[in-house]
Amino acid sequence: MSSTWHILGAGSLGSLWACRLARAGKAVRLILRDKQRLSSYQGAGKLTLFEQDKTQHYAIPAETFDAQGPIHRLLVACKAYDAAPAVARLAARLANGAELVLLQNGLGSQDEVADQVPHARCIFASSTEGAFREADWQVRFAGHGFNWLGDPTNPNVPSWFADLHDAGIPAQWSLDIPTRLWRKLALNCAINPLTVLHDCQNGGLLGHLAEVDQLCDELADLLRRCGQPEAAHDLHEEVQRVILATAANYSSMYQDVRHGRRTEVHYLLGHACRTANRHDLAVPALERLQRRLVDNLQARGLRSD
Repeated sequence: MSSTWHILGAGSLGSLWACRLARAGKAVRLILRDKQRLSSYQGAGKLTLFEQDKTQHYAIPAETFDAQGPIHRLLVACKAYDAAPAVARLAARLANGAELVLLQNGLGSQDEVADQVPHARCIFASSTEGAFREADWQVRFAGHGFNWLGDPTNPNVPSWFADLHDAGIPAQWSLDIPTRLWRKLALNCAINPLTVLHDCQNGGLLGHLAEVDQLCDELADLLRRCGQPEAAHDLHEEVQRVILATAANYSSMYQDVRHGRRTEVHYLLGHACRTANRHDLAVPALERLQRRLVDNLQARGLRSD
């Protein structure tokens, strides 16, 4: 089996992982969406990583979806709404038993990807690391965090897991990855949409804590109803800790809206509201928030699905 890391999605986190793996001497290849993007990358000739006061360059090979050769290991680092369609385009290249690491926000896209590739193993990831693109093919490592990886259907640690340690990617194998993903979804639902609606940094929500607390009440009820009591534990306190710790930051959803990009609302707030409906759980504050956010996005000419 090939030990090459194919990286699908050369955005902020995909580029960050690619640079660190390449720095550790691991074989890495970028998969870019079309010949135009490949030409742009070849013009730059490298990925550039800004980390603290250091600037480093990595001439990582790149290809398009229709390149030849099997893929055994794939980091899927594109947006949640792009994950399943992108993986479907690569399905014929995925070897039997190929392993995919899914680095998407929210919930729902992981199952969509798994449906496309029943012959592959899908490993879910939850990351608190921060990175953003300075420009095309340039990424800044903005915040040290952690990565949890796990497979709800298979507890065995994959053979390549030591690669992450070698690359300085802080990671732990989690036997209960759904709890991590639900907890992160709840945090995102309590913070991100409000930063868009109130047009503020995360710290601006300190002036709207009554609204935040109401959302946390409903999110905690939803987590318990879904069989995720650990994810609900101390949710109010952690949301406030995150707001304080990231007070000067703009949420990822705020940044998407500011740059005119599609948000991942369908896999965050949308997933929470759909799940509550399936469980016959009333969540009026979350549903009200979703309607306000959808109206806001549509008024800006942005997709709300």
